[in-house]
Amino acid sequence: MLRFQEGDEKAFDELVLKHQKTVLNIAWRYVGDRALAEDLAQEIFIKVHRARRSYKPAARFSTWLYRIAVNRCLNELRSRPKTAPMPIGDGVEERTAVRPDDDLRRAELRDAVRRAVDALPPNQRMAVILSRFHELPYEEIAETMEVTLEAVKSLLFRARENLKEALEKLIRQDP
Repeated sequence: MLRFQEGDEKAFDELVLKHQKTVLNIAWRYVGDRALAEDLAQEIFIKVHRARRSYKPAARFSTWLYRIAVNRCLNELRSRPKTAPMPIGDGVEERTAVRPDDDLRRAELRDAVRRAVDALPPNQRMAVILSRFHELPYEEIAETMEVTLEAVKSLLFRARENLKEALEKLIRQDP
């Protein structure tokens, strides 16, 4: 980003190539619509491009970029009614089951988890996405979400409790 600030346009292309998959995944997991996620990712990188003069390397570039992505996704969710569940996983599932009912059970569980995560409050959902799907350390989640480390721990604790409660019925039915 510092090279881009100094006028190196190729540096911006490098930033996009390096971070586009992560930004797209954050948006996709948050809004649950691939086409919308692609539009949001483009908007996020446009914001990065426009902010080159005001960028201050106080934190890691990725943390700053994720903060922009989080804000844009939250704004999108606030501006429209909730329509689609948040996708969980990458759509590629390992096929080791022998019985057809195992596949059905796994699909039911995946759908229940999607609905439960989608029902979380936005900050809890984002903390789960950054922690579980992007494997960010708590410190970076705190910087990205602009909250304290204790707040991240609290958000993740409450998210786990909410998920446990939402999935309790399904868990009790598990053979």
